[in-house]
Amino acid sequence: MRPRGVRHERRIQRRGLPLLLIVVTAVLVVGMTGLVKLVTDDEGGTVPPETGPLPRWGLTHTQFSADVGDPASMAAAEQVLGRQALLQNQHIMGWGVGNPEPAPGVYDFSDLDRRMELIRRTGGVPVITLCCAPDWMKGGQPGQTDWGTIERAPSPEHYQDFADLAGEIAARYPEVRHFIVWNELKGFFDAEADRWDYEGYTRLYNLVYEAVKAVDPDNRVGGPYPVMVSEPSGWDGSPSEIAGPWGVVDQRSLDVVDYWLEHMVGADFIVIDAATTVRDGRLMTDPFDATEKLEAVSAWVGQRTDLPLWWAEWYVEPTGAAWQEPYRVAVQASAMIALVESDVAAALYWNPQAMRRTCPGCLWTSTSSSDGGRATQMADVLAGFARYFPAGTRLVDLPAPSAEVQVLAQSEQAVVVNTVDRPQRVTIGHEVLSLDPYEVRFVSHGDS
Repeated sequence: MRPRGVRHERRIQRRGLPLLLIVVTAVLVVGMTGLVKLVTDDEGGTVPPETGPLPRWGLTHTQFSADVGDPASMAAAEQVLGRQALLQNQHIMGWGVGNPEPAPGVYDFSDLDRRMELIRRTGGVPVITLCCAPDWMKGGQPGQTDWGTIERAPSPEHYQDFADLAGEIAARYPEVRHFIVWNELKGFFDAEADRWDYEGYTRLYNLVYEAVKAVDPDNRVGGPYPVMVSEPSGWDGSPSEIAGPWGVVDQRSLDVVDYWLEHMVGADFIVIDAATTVRDGRLMTDPFDATEKLEAVSAWVGQRTDLPLWWAEWYVEPTGAAWQEPYRVAVQASAMIALVESDVAAALYWNPQAMRRTCPGCLWTSTSSSDGGRATQMADVLAGFARYFPAGTRLVDLPAPSAEVQVLAQSEQAVVVNTVDRPQRVTIGHEVLSLDPYEVRFVSHGDS
């Protein structure tokens, strides 16, 4: 396993995202459990969200979020969301929201209104993913919603209808400035041609882009949101432009990006997602090393465009692995280090919130009972990255003490990840740390 540290001092900046050098007054402390905690201010309240450029970090709300469950637990979950400014992404249909236009010209925004109000209350920076489509736009009957067809794309004759709906939503929520068009090209795979229908997607994208910009030219729109699927090395498919010990990226996903970049009418950012596993859910290498895939894909995109790069989702855990939480969080932190070092403009954590008592990877405990809504280790790590490594952070060289420890640093703060299942005593800058197995710690490194 290679040590991951900052290779050189550099200014991370994407077009439209000016430099923000955070002067941090809060500190992060770690207890014996390995949990990372944000300290409150002098008056006992949570430190207010930072103001300035777009946050790099955020989450996507899914079927269950902080607006469902026991009232006390929902309030606690809202505190978790509100303690640090985050991008908060919501789809327009599905993932906790009903059909926004069940029949032509008949709108029902009640669910979406509820989610947008949650984002407002918690101080989030709102993002809307314009997916999915009402049934009547994809062969269904007006007034009916069949959730079994949620992943179908609109039929071409209804592309303009979907764009019109996108315009209605942009007008209804004028505080939203960032719109992602569709999700993972759902419904756009051409089985006969054995490739993605990137022509059809791009036609839909262009209509949506124009509709959202017609509401407000300052609105920002991005796509195409393909999944950068990997196959094992030696895969007998078409040659790929990206490969590594973690696998080979399916060239058909890369072709989506190339076509979209050439034929879209405009874009303010580019969107992708990926897992570090291969298509069947296996890891081809050590999970910490597999996060290099995120760097490789980001670099490939950066060679083709200077559009700000958004990761709409990223995943690190093999199918059925059932990792323990400290291990899962450590690998996630390693992936987040890779995203920072790759100069990404935004990264949205897919929050798999559920109502059951145990919820691997969730940001807060279940709100189904009165004692829920408490921050998890992953929530603390996400908040720490949001506070100390927002877009525009200047990174500094702070070498990792060994191949078993990963380090990412800015001028005053660092995040340290112990990648092994044993305690370690390490020196970071002028600080001597005793790390628990798989601990993730944010520290003041005192090496300014």
